Amino acid sequence: MVEPARISLITAPTPLHRLPRVSEDLGIDLWIKRDDLTGFALGGNKGRKLEFLLADAQQKGAEVVVTCGSAQSNFIRQLAVGCAMLGIKCAVVAMQLPYEGEPPTPEIMAKALKSKGGNLTIDRIVGAEIEVVPNGTWDELFERQQELVQRYKDDGFNVYSIPVGGSTTLGAYAFYRASLELWRQAEPFDFVVSASSSGSTQTGLQYGYHKTPTRYIGVACDPEPELIHEFVTLAGSLDELLEEQKGLTAKDFRFDLRFVGDGYGIPSEQGNRAIEYLARREGIFLDPIYSGKAFAGLLQMAKNGEIDGRVCFWHTGGTPTLFV
Repeated sequence: MVEPARISLITAPTPLHRLPRVSEDLGIDLWIKRDDLTGFALGGNKGRKLEFLLADAQQKGAEVVVTCGSAQSNFIRQLAVGCAMLGIKCAVVAMQLPYEGEPPTPEIMAKALKSKGGNLTIDRIVGAEIEVVPNGTWDELFERQQELVQRYKDDGFNVYSIPVGGSTTLGAYAFYRASLELWRQAEPFDFVVSASSSGSTQTGLQYGYHKTPTRYIGVACDPEPELIHEFVTLAGSLDELLEEQKGLTAKDFRFDLRFVGDGYGIPSEQGNRAIEYLARREGIFLDPIYSGKAFAGLLQMAKNGEIDGRVCFWHTGGTPTLFV
């Protein structure tokens, strides 16, 4: 295969170390992969994807990069910083709380992250154009993104459009490479656990660990079981890119929906307790939308005996949302 173009954004390999106190508490050998320490734009796993996505945008002569997501999106924050570094305009359509199906109740909305502070502060410091629109469904948000793309095209700009969360073949490829990074750092783990949302993180890691001794579990942060079909599509595109024939199916993905709570973008009680627990036991901070829920899932799975032996928790970052 021809290696996709890449620019250097993150510091890699990211640290991997043991969590001695939590290991003792749970009776497992627990380690943590610190993608909260990627060293780019306040850290987080999205920098891995952007090394390839922004290189592709540059190669294609992009003048404007357009994407969409929640107002407190970690991907948008890192994309906005990367675009600023490369002199490319970043234009975004954002909602406080995109949702699937019925609108959330006022009680649920009161728990959701707000459309101010946190990641939005960083977006604006680096000059991203953020259009915050009324809350609505994911489909409505995607339609708004396409409208924004068309506006810039009509004005004569060369536009590079990125789907929510950077979940593309290149995004999944970045995490396939990340799985190899972990292989080089340590003996194989029995389990790797991380947060999972739009799909490229879980797809890339699952692709890397397919038919190996390591079992990968994605803890869902979106209450949408049908997302797994998008993972399969992404895995198929990785087969093409890597000239492989793994042929992953829905049965190859463990997408655990038990720890979502009230929905996407809404902190959960379990997740918040997990944040406090890890901070007090190991001095490491998680975020309330992704890694907090994922770590809550890991804690419960360990207590239930669903995971054991050597376990790696993949910390995907998200620190700015602690301050919303």
